[in-house]
Amino acid sequence: MTNDRFYCPAGTTARGEYTTYVDPETAGWDYSSLRVLELDAGDEHELATGDSEWIVLPLSGGCTVTCDGETFELAGRTSVFHGVTDFAYVPRDAQVRITSAAGGRFALTGARCENRLPVRYGPASGVPVELRGAGQASRQVNNFGAAHVFEADRLIAVEVLTPSGNWSSFPPHKHDVEREGESQLEEIYYFEIADSHGTPGVGYQRVYPSGPDRTTDVLAEVRSGDVVLIPNGWHGPSMAVPGYDMYYLNVMAGPSPERAWLICDDPAHAWVRDTWAEQPVDPRLPLYTAPEQTAVEGR
Repeated sequence: MTNDRFYCPAGTTARGEYTTYVDPETAGWDYSSLRVLELDAGDEHELATGDSEWIVLPLSGGCTVTCDGETFELAGRTSVFHGVTDFAYVPRDAQVRITSAAGGRFALTGARCENRLPVRYGPASGVPVELRGAGQASRQVNNFGAAHVFEADRLIAVEVLTPSGNWSSFPPHKHDVEREGESQLEEIYYFEIADSHGTPGVGYQRVYPSGPDRTTDVLAEVRSGDVVLIPNGWHGPSMAVPGYDMYYLNVMAGPSPERAWLICDDPAHAWVRDTWAEQPVDPRLPLYTAPEQTAVEGR
C-alpha cells in the first residue's frame, strides 16, 4: 500500500554530513525542507541558507550557532524524550556555522520564503507545551515554531510526543486546499521512537487520499530516523505501540500569504473530537514541561 516516494526509511535520504536530507527538489514540492545533522565532539558545519529560512533545533546535545554577527549557545537536551530545547532561527541568504563541543544531533527545519527576517534565539522557557486530545488520543505538542508562537515568513514547525499505546494525529485531518478554514501546507513527519528494555521502538503512520486527484497513500511501520512526506491527503493516526513512546517533528510550509495551520477533519471520523469532553487527558502527560525563564533570558 505504501508509496515509496512518501515513506523514507532512516538513512535513505542521507547526504554528506546529513543523515536526513529532504528539500523541495527531492520531495517534489515547493517549500518544506528538513535536514538532520550529526556532529562528533569538536566538529563544525557551515551552511548557506539560500532561498530558505531555517530553525536549528537540537535533538540531542548542544551546539553554538553563528550567523549575521550573532552567536547563540544552544544548551540542547539529552534526547527528544527528556525535555524542551532552545533553538536558533536563521534567515535566508545567510552563512551559518554550527559547532558542537560535545557532539550531538541537530534538526534543521526549513522553508523557502521571500522575506529576510532577523536571526534570533528561542529560549526553551518560551516554548508553549500544549496537551491535545484525551484518553488514548492524548498527546503533547511543543509549539516552538508554531504560527501563533514564533515569527517566521513561511516556516511552521512543532514537536509531538505520544505516550506508548496512544493514537496521535487523530481524527485524520488534511491541509491541502487553500480555502476558508483550511490552509495549503506541505508537511514532513520525522520520527524517533523510544527504546525500551534494550529494544528499538516501532510505531505506525497512516496517510490516505483526500480525493480522486490525490495519490498520497502510506501505511508505514516507522522507526527512529524515518520520514513520511505529506504533500496532500488525510493523515492520521500516528500510532505509538504499547511500551514505546513516539516522537515526531512536523515541518510545514505552503503558498498562503497567511502563515497559519488551518485543518479540515475527515468527516467520517470528526465525531471523535466530541468524545474528548467526557474523558481526562492521559495522566502520563506532559512527559515534561518547559523550564522556568532564567535571569539571563529575562534581561
